[in-house]
Amino acid sequence: MAVDLIEGKLFTDGKFRDAGNVEPVLEAATETVLGLGASATRGDIDDAVDAARRALPGWRGMTATDRAKAIYRLADALEALAPHTSELCTRETGAPITYSRQANGFLPTVIFRYYAGLVDTLDVEEFRPSPAGHTLVRREPIGVVGAIVPWNVPQLLATMKLAPALAAGCTVVFKPAPETALDALAIAQAAEDAGIPPGVLNVVPAGREVGAYLVSHRDIDKVAFTGSTDTGRLIGQTCGQLVRPITLELGGKSAAIILDDAELESTVQGLRTVSFGNNGQLCYASTRILAPRSRYGEFVDALAAMADALVVGNPLDETVEIGPMVSSRQQQRVLNYIEIGKAEGARIVAGGGIPSDRRRGWYVAPTIFADVHNSARIAREEIFGPVLSVIPYESDREAIDIANDSEFGLAGSVWSSDEARATEVAGAVRTGTIGINMYQPDLGAPFGGIKASGFGRELGPEGLAAYQTTKSIFHAAGAAAAR
Repeated sequence: MAVDLIEGKLFTDGKFRDAGNVEPVLEAATETVLGLGASATRGDIDDAVDAARRALPGWRGMTATDRAKAIYRLADALEALAPHTSELCTRETGAPITYSRQANGFLPTVIFRYYAGLVDTLDVEEFRPSPAGHTLVRREPIGVVGAIVPWNVPQLLATMKLAPALAAGCTVVFKPAPETALDALAIAQAAEDAGIPPGVLNVVPAGREVGAYLVSHRDIDKVAFTGSTDTGRLIGQTCGQLVRPITLELGGKSAAIILDDAELESTVQGLRTVSFGNNGQLCYASTRILAPRSRYGEFVDALAAMADALVVGNPLDETVEIGPMVSSRQQQRVLNYIEIGKAEGARIVAGGGIPSDRRRGWYVAPTIFADVHNSARIAREEIFGPVLSVIPYESDREAIDIANDSEFGLAGSVWSSDEARATEVAGAVRTGTIGINMYQPDLGAPFGGIKASGFGRELGPEGLAAYQTTKSIFHAAGAAAAR
């Protein structure tokens, strides 16, 4: 169905409102203006938080079944908009349309339905007997949530916060990134279409300074953030001073450990997805490829051939596998890292710059560096683009040590013909999540990192628990009889 583009709007207290400030949102493949995105002010944040605070008693007071019904309606409304939002996200971020249909169209509806079903079946009160009497342990919504997400997979990352928060009975002030201010309003449209009560979900696109104001707002009870480690540290400092709970899903520099018994073709084709998905603009991408020295040349050649064969072009083309970076700034960041890799003495075996036929749009060719030492900046810092470093190792133990020699610990993968061996290696890698012969977050299992990759978990039942607080109501033995 045809859907009108909503521009220059905020969504607060159940209504679309004109934003006082607007900024152009540019299309990544053409560098032209796609539409005008709202840029919220501090006053807009105050209005949104006030609306969420007023709506909280009614939303948290609903039965879990009634909240679940509302969230199912929201999922249905979002599903109806999915073709529109998928294309819009592709045009905003450069994500290939085949990827965007899954990540920004299909999966958000799955997540909303998952949490609607989960909250409708979980007990919110537990009876715990003891010699002194008994305690009722009650799970309650944490309150008003400030949810902040980046631009790379905007619909999916938003839903990973909104769905469990709403299911738990929280109300939300959602701040998307300026680069994706347009697609965020599709979530607002779905909330309006689904009849979500006013103030329960508020959508206020804004920049960093206003985002920082949301984090520190006196009436926010919890902050949920996905983004860079540097920004996460600042949010952690603020919330630490306020003694405010947070979930931080931050950066990564994940290792793909190729064991010496790995099958060449299936491993390289798997890394096509794990390392280059969404143009490399994924926090969990395996961007350090650890290859056994005994087969190093074989894997380097195969990876280079794979990268060179990736189809680069307009992300709306069904055949395209690599689209542009989200912005000129991000393109320049990635290109700067390529120059750093060259200066460090690494050997480029694929890519290495802007594709010769892509002078319009913010493209970077899929790039692979060989002969990289794990101490190199391109092996230690998150590039957030289609750039991989291939690092040699001698033994399983050395591969594990190299994988663990990182400030990050978000994801990773192990590739082997021996699943038991691969599982043993995976268990020794210090990371929040890891896959065997493939990697993707599992919607029913906890996702999140350790070390500089953040703390707290999203997805699965753990994702719901992140938006609940527990209250213990103690009953002394014999107290009722004594009265």
